[in-house]
Amino acid sequence: MDDKTQDLLTRIAEALERLAPPAPREPDFAAARLFRHEPASDTFPAAPDYPLPLDLLVGVDSQKARFLENLKRFACHLPANHALLWGVRGTGKSSLAKAAFMAVAATHPALKLIEVDRDEVAALPPLFDRLRGRTERFVVLCDDLSFEDGAAAAKALKSALEGGVAGPPENVLFVATSNRRHLMPRDHAEGRGMIAAAEDAEEEVSVSDRFGLWIGFPPMDQAGYLEAVKTYATRFGLTAPDLQGRALRWSQLRGSRSGRIAWQFIRDLAGELGVKLPG
Repeated sequence: MDDKTQDLLTRIAEALERLAPPAPREPDFAAARLFRHEPASDTFPAAPDYPLPLDLLVGVDSQKARFLENLKRFACHLPANHALLWGVRGTGKSSLAKAAFMAVAATHPALKLIEVDRDEVAALPPLFDRLRGRTERFVVLCDDLSFEDGAAAAKALKSALEGGVAGPPENVLFVATSNRRHLMPRDHAEGRGMIAAAEDAEEEVSVSDRFGLWIGFPPMDQAGYLEAVKTYATRFGLTAPDLQGRALRWSQLRGSRSGRIAWQFIRDLAGELGVKLPG
């Protein structure tokens, strides 16, 4: 081979190397406890610790106990179930998932939480494969999950949870929150034939069956709402004349009662009194 041909082949090889995508960067899971997954770049940006303590979540004691027990088993390398936290908005589903994680991770440093966007469900199978076999144990959290895009997203999630021929990763626990128990959009059948809609519905309902643990969050009644306000106010030393009356008027203006509404009232009161709160 003459020098001219050798030089040409070398330049072709170098050009091909430049066109090839770079190898994914090894994630630094020692840098934090909470992360987000960015599928486009396959990176894991670190996130700050979740600030709300678990004991501040009131009115959900039974849900808290069930979720905590399952999470502790997973952290201890014992059998645990993927969890679906479902119920009306503002009842503490996402807060419970993150606060419980922080409580368990305090004594299990190998436990990490990765949050994924609900619009990136299709990226779950490669994500689970990426995490498989690592020494860390991962809680993968998808907040407000629903299948607005139909059965394709449902199939991707089923593939991730079942793991194909390799089986599901032993070190990954999937947790989803949803306003709907069966994860189906309300306008599911619009623009679809009856048979196609029924097939999609069956596909999507079958995904909820992959969650071994279902935890429901019912609407909060007035007594529960006022108890949440009282607990928050006591915890942070907030006092005001007619605290209950103000809290009720706040909920009436918002048109609902929930732990989220109670916390928003407390934040408004704390701002008025010049008191700083976590988060």
